[in-house]
Amino acid sequence: MSKDIAKSKEATLPIVGLVEWFRPGEYEHVKQTLADLKELGVTELRTGVSWADYYSPEGKGWYDWLIPTLAKEVNVLPCFLYTPPSIAERPRTSSPPKDKKAYADFLDVFIADHGKHFEWVELWNEPNNTVEYDFTHDYGWHKFAEMVGGAAHWCQKLGKKTLLGGMSPVDPNWLQTMFDRGVMQYIDAVGIHGFPHVFDQMWDGWEDTINSVREVLDRNGSKAELWITEAGFSTWQHDEYKQLEEFKLALQADASRLYWYGVKDLDASLPTVAGFHLDDREYYFGLKRADGTSKLLFRLWAKHGIEKLRELSYIKRTVDASQEPYALITGGAGFVGTNLAKRLLEQGKRVMVFDSLSRDGVEQNLQWLHDTYGDRLEVYVGDIRDLQTVRHVMKRAEQVFHFAAQVAVTTSLDLPINDFEINARGIINVLEAIREQDNPPPLVFTSTNKVYGGLEDLKFISNGSRYYPAEAEIKKYGISEARHLDFHSPYGCSKGAADQYVIDYARTYNLPMAVFRMSCIYGPHQYGNEDQGWVAHFAIRAIEGEQVNIYGDGKQVRDILFVEDLVDAFLLAQQHMDQVSGQAFNIGGGPENTVSLLELLKTIGRYRGEEIPLKFGEWRPGDQHYYVSDTRKFQKATGWYPKHNVQEGVAKLYQWLCENRGYKVPMTLTATLKNDEEPVKKVAVA
Repeated sequence: MSKDIAKSKEATLPIVGLVEWFRPGEYEHVKQTLADLKELGVTELRTGVSWADYYSPEGKGWYDWLIPTLAKEVNVLPCFLYTPPSIAERPRTSSPPKDKKAYADFLDVFIADHGKHFEWVELWNEPNNTVEYDFTHDYGWHKFAEMVGGAAHWCQKLGKKTLLGGMSPVDPNWLQTMFDRGVMQYIDAVGIHGFPHVFDQMWDGWEDTINSVREVLDRNGSKAELWITEAGFSTWQHDEYKQLEEFKLALQADASRLYWYGVKDLDASLPTVAGFHLDDREYYFGLKRADGTSKLLFRLWAKHGIEKLRELSYIKRTVDASQEPYALITGGAGFVGTNLAKRLLEQGKRVMVFDSLSRDGVEQNLQWLHDTYGDRLEVYVGDIRDLQTVRHVMKRAEQVFHFAAQVAVTTSLDLPINDFEINARGIINVLEAIREQDNPPPLVFTSTNKVYGGLEDLKFISNGSRYYPAEAEIKKYGISEARHLDFHSPYGCSKGAADQYVIDYARTYNLPMAVFRMSCIYGPHQYGNEDQGWVAHFAIRAIEGEQVNIYGDGKQVRDILFVEDLVDAFLLAQQHMDQVSGQAFNIGGGPENTVSLLELLKTIGRYRGEEIPLKFGEWRPGDQHYYVSDTRKFQKATGWYPKHNVQEGVAKLYQWLCENRGYKVPMTLTATLKNDEEPVKKVAVA
């Protein structure tokens, strides 16, 4: 094969569709699926038509709505399967019918009603899988051949193209049997299924698998097309990167079509064909989770398009590329992790960024790190909930910074189990992986001021645009580490539990570990939203001329800390680990860098050149009227202090956001940014 032909073949993509099965009555599921397909730019959908459901009381009406609704938006590939138990040899949907002609009769009725909406018919699903077709009552496949062969012949008479339902597992001998039984003379395409490293543990790859099928087709002189009618990867072990990689491999397969399974994870309250949760792998094949949130493949596909997926070279796993030790940053593609990685890489150190890329925008940070510092940057796209993966990346770590987390109170209220698994179970994975090392690397863990709860016992006084604490000591210094812990919200509980685990592991196992209970951090590479990263969120809304929503009265006060000052603190903590290990420290801007929401919006409004429109809503659970960090304990231990005041830091963030979004930097920023260029006294950092 010439290089030009090989290159052309590699660039050619099959027709790509998605697989989604609908149960009668799932009207909203159908509408959301169509919206998802539109977002991905997909126009092909394979879906099941249950013979058994069709003859249930609501069945015909359901399909009378479903098929035309789908066909308005996409090209439908209906897969006809499942025998009505009342006419089956055994009372189950996987059984052959007593009258084999009944299957063709059903297709005749369905095509008469809806045939104008589809070109192809798929005849059964996974017929060599006992869950879908009980061949224990048909070992010679004579009944199946009579049923499907007769239906295929009749469908062709009706002007439809016929697809033999996908083999799973792929079995060339079974396909030869279909030739021997006379079925294949009526078949226009053959389907195969593949679930590498999920159900197909002994997987030889798409090339070998497809070649074995083509050999049978060629041997019998068949002109039938070969389709991958179902392929997928279950993320039941939280490995969304592997799902992306398996999809990219399937795209390269020599098949006319590829249908990827599926759009959405199966709801845990619903049974699979085999029953409830007999195999949890079956519940996690979706591009989206059951709650509707997007997995990595969906986000990248929607953002970049299917043709560009193979070009995202920065989304990778390079842990085996070198034997050099590195600083491990979990959540390293996030806002804080990116700024820390930048500093370490600029110092000539090797860095491993470990990140699931679950937050919108973080892949942009990863790409920037990759393009700027690729020679010393290692990347592992993985999930903190996977203990074996965490152990894998920990082996070469000489320092650890654990930032990987579910970061929003609001999300924790909606998805508390997910919040617990990431924040609480995730820290146990990290701690155990560290404890297993012969020379355990020192850990800095980022906790949150939310471990102190809503501070309801403190009295706050409203004065103009902000709240002040009535207690003079707190007004002067802020909230100290002596404050009792009070975990509000699932997020507060999960982060608080992680906070305490780190302190206890340091004490119980004599491990070098410290905790930062952080206030509000802001700076470049922050893609804030309403739930988290509110300083950047306010600035983004202002730059784009959008309204800002305020929950409460806007007089809430926080001590905000510029991210470069936080990076100084991280490095000092590692440098002074002997003094800080086993302790928690409140880290923020301190009393010198406080601002209320209203005051911050006024500052940003000056940069924008006009007032920002606001909308006020109810207070949110656990929202503190006032939180300012007493940072004296960490200052005493390390000599650290913040070098950026609010005006300077917010100006730098606003400038970066303008440049990042392609907006002109306002002239109103010039004076503030010039003032920031004046020399300041330096703090020695590692």
